[in-house]
Formats: sequence, structure tokens, C-alpha cells
Amino acid sequence: MPQEPVKKPIEENAHHLVEEARQEVARSRSPWYYVLRRTQVLILIYITVFALFTLLAWFVSIHPVLAIDVVITQEFQENSAPWLRISMLAVSYLGSQFIIFTALIALTALLFWLVKLRLEALLIVSLSIVSSLLNWLIKLIVARPRPTAPLIEIIQAASGPSFPSGHVMSYVAFWGLLFSLGLILFKRDRWWHYTLLIISALFVVLVGPSRIYLGDHWASDVLGGYLFGGLLLGISLRIYLMLKERGVLQSNDGKSTP
Repeated sequence: MPQEPVKKPIEENAHHLVEEARQEVARSRSPWYYVLRRTQVLILIYITVFALFTLLAWFVSIHPVLAIDVVITQEFQENSAPWLRISMLAVSYLGSQFIIFTALIALTALLFWLVKLRLEALLIVSLSIVSSLLNWLIKLIVARPRPTAPLIEIIQAASGPSFPSGHVMSYVAFWGLLFSLGLILFKRDRWWHYTLLIISALFVVLVGPSRIYLGDHWASDVLGGYLFGGLLLGISLRIYLMLKERGVLQSNDGKSTP
């Protein structure tokens, strides 16, 4: 019984913080016609690059070791500065920690759900799951071996097939989607808008070079990860746009239902 007076203010404060977050996100939402136009542009960009993926996958399945891959990795690894090695390890760390990365995805989806972006929350979870499953399937089909010494230095050893890069695909699915949602949903008139875009973009851009530098993947593995990850992102955004137009998980005022 004595805990009741303490528990009630905590619940009220939590409810107040969530409501403030909802209002902040609602104020930041762009008009729907801007969302529509931005989404269509992004879809076009993502799907355009996919045409190269099938050709690349076929080629590396026939030629597991490409001279250009070896040269690119050797060029990347010429700089052995401690700060660079630590930075590359840090960028790749999240993708190597399944439990932590899964918890981050779940927490992000929960935050989106609490601020009434519920369709977006479901998209965050579903895209990450689909990306992981398809990456596993493609790796089995292509069956490309990972880089080995002495061709290059293996700074961080990894197991399993190499093409396409699982880190790259998972980062595009999660961070790439966050970047896309931040770009198409919000007006970018708050500091956190830019923080979301910058952090998401950095993870997507840097994860590829980090996989090459660490010797976990060839450059063509990384390219394949970006291409196929981009396709999945484009398809997801198209489905998202269709569901938004039909008002799925939306109230009449355009905001997610409570």
C-alpha cells in the first residue's frame, strides 16, 4: 500500500513524457503530398540500382576471388593507424552482436509505436527480419568463400558464406530505413531530425568500408549487400506508401490510432 503514492506520480510522469514526444513528432510531420513525392523518388533510386545485383551475384559465384577485390582490400588496409582500426571495429560491432542489435531494433520500433507511428514501427521490425532471412538464403545459393590470408590481412575473422555482406544488408534495412523515414516524414526543423539523419547515414555509409578493411568481405560482397539491401528498402517503402494511402493504422486526422 505505501508504494501506491509513489507509483502513481511515476506513471503520470511517464505518460506525460510519452505525450510530449507524440506532440513533438506530430508537429514535425510533413504534409502528405511531400511524403508521397519523397517516397516515390526514393523508391525509384533504390530499385534502379538493383538491376546490377543479379549480374554481380552470378559473376562472383563463378569467380570467387577477383583481382580487383584483392587490390581494393589491400589499398584499404595500407593505413594501419590505430584510430582507423578502432573506428572500423566500432562501426561493425553492432552487426556482430545479434542480441544487442535485435534489442535496438525492438526498442526503436517501440518508440515509434509510442509516438503513434505504428505502421512505421511494424515496418522497422518486418524489414529487418525479411532482410536477415533473404541474406541467409542468398548466401547459401551463391556459396562464395570469405577472404583468406595471405591475399589480405584478416583483422576480424568471420564464418559462413561471403556474398552478400550480412552487415551491410542489416544496416541498410535498419539504419537505411530510419534515414528514409526521417527524410520523408519530417520537416527537418528540429535538432533531432538532423541527428537522426546524420547518425543513420553514417552507419550505412561506413559499414561497407569497415567490412572490407577488417577482411571480413570482398568489395563485391559489400556492393551486393548495398544493391540487394536497396531493393528491399525500395519495395518496403512502396508497400509502406500503399498502406499509408489506404489508412492502415491511421486515424481520420492522418495520425496513428491510439
